[in-house]
Amino acid sequence: MAEMLSKQQTIKKEVSLTGVGLHTGLDVTLTFKPAPENTGYVFKRIDLENSPCIEADANYVTNTQRGTNLEKNGVSIQTSEHVLAACVGLEIDNIIIELNASEPPIMDGSSKYFLEALEEAGVVAQEADREEFVINEVISYRDEATGSEIIVMPSDHYQVTTMVDFGTKVLGTQNASIQNLSEFKSEISNARTFSFLHEIETLLEHGLIKGGDLNNAIVYVDKELSPETMEKLRKAFNKDNISVKPNGILDNLTLHYPNEAARHKLLDVLGDLALIGTRIRGKVIANKPGHFVNTEFAKKVSKYIKNERRNNVPKVDLDQAPLMDVNDIMNILPHRPPFLLVDKIYSLTESCVIGVKNVTMNEPFFVGHFPGKPVMPGVLQVEAMAQTGGILALKSVPDPENYLTYFMKIDNVKFKQQVVPGDTLIFKLELLAPIRRGICQMQGYAYVNGKLATEAILMAQIVKQNKTK
Repeated sequence: MAEMLSKQQTIKKEVSLTGVGLHTGLDVTLTFKPAPENTGYVFKRIDLENSPCIEADANYVTNTQRGTNLEKNGVSIQTSEHVLAACVGLEIDNIIIELNASEPPIMDGSSKYFLEALEEAGVVAQEADREEFVINEVISYRDEATGSEIIVMPSDHYQVTTMVDFGTKVLGTQNASIQNLSEFKSEISNARTFSFLHEIETLLEHGLIKGGDLNNAIVYVDKELSPETMEKLRKAFNKDNISVKPNGILDNLTLHYPNEAARHKLLDVLGDLALIGTRIRGKVIANKPGHFVNTEFAKKVSKYIKNERRNNVPKVDLDQAPLMDVNDIMNILPHRPPFLLVDKIYSLTESCVIGVKNVTMNEPFFVGHFPGKPVMPGVLQVEAMAQTGGILALKSVPDPENYLTYFMKIDNVKFKQQVVPGDTLIFKLELLAPIRRGICQMQGYAYVNGKLATEAILMAQIVKQNKTK
């Protein structure tokens, strides 16, 4: 179930940071830029030809070895999670994240510097309503191999709890929670990434920590530190001496919190779940989270939301007087029987219309379309949907009777159910973007007997008629 809440938000002006990528060791500049409504989070690689964009979408996740890596059309973004967490934490909905390399700067291994830059740019409200998907049942994902599990359950607002247990004495079991996104800045944003000594050794052997003067990762020493490893670490971190503190971490850093590891895992969960692509209202509980389980869960929730939206049959009381009857419709649309394929309009807002067509046995098309087994032609269902959409499109002009809507493009048409005499078709069309220069893009759905029958994305142009006397 989706609910409209407050207004969408972006930033007032662009702002840049520079640093090095943790794994690539390359200098990189990241620029946050304001973005139009309904853009979401988009990465843009300005170092590549045509500056390709990659949306922050769970379906683009290719690899979660050391961070959440996205790839679209052969173009990749590495370690996206800390930047995305900062955007989520400040409740920004739309932003372009420009990079001149494949990986954002690691900074100190947390979201703190990204958050500060975004605050400096200023967060500003936009016109469009913000959509939030309300979780009404438990959705869970479990990785049998690791025992990691994430669930989301109904709640009044977005809350996250992480529980970390790596089975090592040095880290033990830790928990972290936020009850509200407003706590992100003070409680979570400065929690830094961490690693275990055995992982660092492997990375050193493969020459993989290039951006790591270890000022951006807490290292938990989970095994004996051999003189040989000590020497490698000294070289890698350019230090005269390296030792282990009583709390079991290397002496390059001091913990901000005793449970900094669990807080950083919470930061990662927020960043990874941004890939769902829709805000959710629910309580997330993540037990032993990691990028793989986080992103698999994000894919599952994203798919669940898509299905729910498609099957979200509008509730129409057919006994109630409609907002517009067939005569009102004919005052707006130029269509006439037998080619007027919508009977009533029950709801009409700036961005959504709901209409109804009663399919009777005496429709003229049944005479020649499978007369022995009458079925409404799919193309006429799309036409009926388009006519209903025309009413939504013409709401944007003060004198709709002087305009026509011409359809320019129809995409992603799918037919799911047969429509037969006696059925009532319910149409729902929603704007996908604000109407600009008379161009109108809509997602259309047609439902019959409580099920989705047809769906399509329609694009139309509103054109003024030249009426001659």
